[in-house]
Amino acid sequence: MSWTTKQKKKSKAWMHDHVNDPYVQQAQKEGWRSRAVFKLKEIDEKDHLLKPGMTVVDLGATPGSWCQYAVKRIQPGGCMIALDLLEMTPLAGVDFIQGDFREAIVLDRLKSALAGRQVDLVLSDMAPNMTGIGATDSAQVMYLAELTLDFARDHLKPNGALLVKVFQGAGFMELRKELQTSFATLAARKPAASRDRSAELYLLAKQKKAA
Repeated sequence: MSWTTKQKKKSKAWMHDHVNDPYVQQAQKEGWRSRAVFKLKEIDEKDHLLKPGMTVVDLGATPGSWCQYAVKRIQPGGCMIALDLLEMTPLAGVDFIQGDFREAIVLDRLKSALAGRQVDLVLSDMAPNMTGIGATDSAQVMYLAELTLDFARDHLKPNGALLVKVFQGAGFMELRKELQTSFATLAARKPAASRDRSAELYLLAKQKKAA
């Protein structure tokens, strides 16, 4: 069987699972932009991440379900800023910046949007375009997680928090160690909405240490 044929079979199986996924159906019924919202919702309910008045930055926000949930939880007085390379349909109360957050021009726009506020929480559910090759996909996810950590180190206020998606695989333990050097507490979360076959995991780092 050729690699292309295997990929087609995987794609067909994924689509079948996706259409019949109860979280997909619930998200559509409740008006959420994707099933990913239930991952953040479960973690928030367990760990009390989001509070009124917070300033939150969501990296890799498109299509926007995390923003949909978070922007409601941080009112009144909250500030929600979303960044992504891809366009995102506007959401009330969310300041969206399209571009690469590693670029100075994008960071300047973020600084302007913050208007002097310090960031309380950085969220990242970012994932690369998957190749189906485990080692490659894991490495790309870990790279995005490392970029997210660098961003959080630069922009989070002291005692701020970070929630980032990772894959269990090469580089995982090294990233954990890096997070432990920058934050006082670290916990791993595997929400029910995260598919069993997926290697994804969320690392929740709290109480950012002073530089």
